[in-house]
Amino acid sequence: MDLSFQMYAARNSCIFFNLSFQKCVKSGVSTSTPVEVKMGRPRGFDEDAALEAAMRVFWEKSYEGATIADLTEAMGINRSSMYAAFGDKESIFRRVMELYRAGRMSYIRRALAQSSLREVVAGLIQGTAEFLSIPDNPRGCLSIQGALACGTDAEPVKLAMIDWRKGGEAALKKRLQQAQSEGELPAEIQPADFARYLSSIIAGLGVQAANGATRAELRRVAEISLRCIESHALGSASR
Repeated sequence: MDLSFQMYAARNSCIFFNLSFQKCVKSGVSTSTPVEVKMGRPRGFDEDAALEAAMRVFWEKSYEGATIADLTEAMGINRSSMYAAFGDKESIFRRVMELYRAGRMSYIRRALAQSSLREVVAGLIQGTAEFLSIPDNPRGCLSIQGALACGTDAEPVKLAMIDWRKGGEAALKKRLQQAQSEGELPAEIQPADFARYLSSIIAGLGVQAANGATRAELRRVAEISLRCIESHALGSASR
């Protein structure tokens, strides 16, 4: 086979290969093992900031009072983005509950961690008065106003809020039982009853704040409450 014939054959082989490759591409047949790469579209908003905005809406308007339009406007996103990122209205509210409990109500955990019962009680009542009167916060407390009274459709949210409040009361009861075992709470006082009493004071401060009570007024109510507790509940306990 002479050199010219070899060059001719090689050129025709290249042409045939190129035509075959193009045909495979057009027909969708891959010449190699396919590697699927999916690029997720980044969200164009801050989820934490959006959830914070949703919390303020529920805090101001309650679960049933807040509309989807209220939420999307405050969160700065459209409906599809809201549902994709957070789910439905109930799902958003449940996430808001966790955000509120972990952030806004963290003073309660700090109060329960105090070493003496007097410090615990003062931290709870004074801390509530201070928290409820922060100027930038909506009036009142989300744990009370969020879903205290709801229609049938919102019953799961109402029950979740009840469990939330009962959980806080149970944590307080446990701390009071510890105080009683250490001689700080008189034996004649039932920790469960005292926990319910303190919870009632805290809830009452929330109602007063929603009614427009000022920081000075809430502080005076807290001071009166502490004096009464000191005199009638803690006065006979060992010091």
